[in-house]
Amino acid sequence: MKRFAGMLAAVAATALVAPTPTATAAVDTAVRSIPVDAGTALEMRVTANCIAAEANCYFDTAAGLRTADGALLGFPGDLWARQTTTLRTMDRSVYLEFSFDAPNTRAFKSLTDVEFTTIYFGGGPPEKFTFRGNSWPVNIRTGQPRTDVPLIVCAHIQVVYGGVNLTSPDACAQAPFS
Repeated sequence: MKRFAGMLAAVAATALVAPTPTATAAVDTAVRSIPVDAGTALEMRVTANCIAAEANCYFDTAAGLRTADGALLGFPGDLWARQTTTLRTMDRSVYLEFSFDAPNTRAFKSLTDVEFTTIYFGGGPPEKFTFRGNSWPVNIRTGQPRTDVPLIVCAHIQVVYGGVNLTSPDACAQAPFS
């Protein structure tokens, strides 16, 4: 019994002096780009933010033309573009429920991911080329919320305007719940 009490005292003392682990950030942002010409790049940005207390992840994407001096511009008036945004996790037993508010967008659901296709007609400011939504991962068998798996959001955009036909590289953000 004395040995057991001594072990408990040692464990308790270790717990008091051991550093407290810090929480991981719930927000992740990724930016990818490809040059259009010497002074401009096609840019795709993706942000994911998962909040455990809500069992919900918010995500957004934004596309635009980034100038050499760092300004983000929209696109010219003769633009046609198709953006693909994919949500997924690394766990096949997670089903992703979702909602979004974006014109000209279709959602394609499968058991392991969700893919959104957004079509843009005509140019405009960078705000026009944003896509926002949220997703709440659930256990496919029980329907209960899952906050133990990070959400992965990837997006790319194909733009066609004035002799330009480019597809951005995938920008992928991975956010754990916190």
